[in-house]
Amino acid sequence: MELRVIAISAMRRVFTEIPYGIDHSLRVLKNAEKIMAGENPTNKERQVVELAAILHDIGAVEALRKYGSIAGNYQELEGPAMVRDILESAGASVELVERVCYIVGNHHTIEKINGLDFQILWEADLLDSLENGDSNPQGVELQHKIEANFRTLTGKELALKCCIKE
Repeated sequence: MELRVIAISAMRRVFTEIPYGIDHSLRVLKNAEKIMAGENPTNKERQVVELAAILHDIGAVEALRKYGSIAGNYQELEGPAMVRDILESAGASVELVERVCYIVGNHHTIEKINGLDFQILWEADLLDSLENGDSNPQGVELQHKIEANFRTLTGKELALKCCIKE
């Protein structure tokens, strides 16, 4: 079975306790696919992005159980071990497992972005927050947010399209 299908199935099982996580993860995957369509990552980067998008918040349930919170720092602590279990049991390569674990373990820490794959995941996740979060920045606030977080042209274009109110 394809790793992407296995990852989606595992993510759906884990998020039965926090159902919004399923919808969020699938929206982040869609955003990542849109960004990748414009940025042309390698096949290896594409696979990393897809898996990281699907699994990036997978640590939320364990974080809630252990710490009573789904805060990003707790997700970063708990996510990699879960990702490792899912991907290793599916037969993923060591290199792929390590890269996805790195991204999941740092996906709330902008200073840790160290490649196009991670940047695309960052932007895809932030796009979902901009579109579906509590705040919808406008004007100067939106421009600052885009300048501080988006490095791909496609991500910048999508951020502007999603947030500018006519």
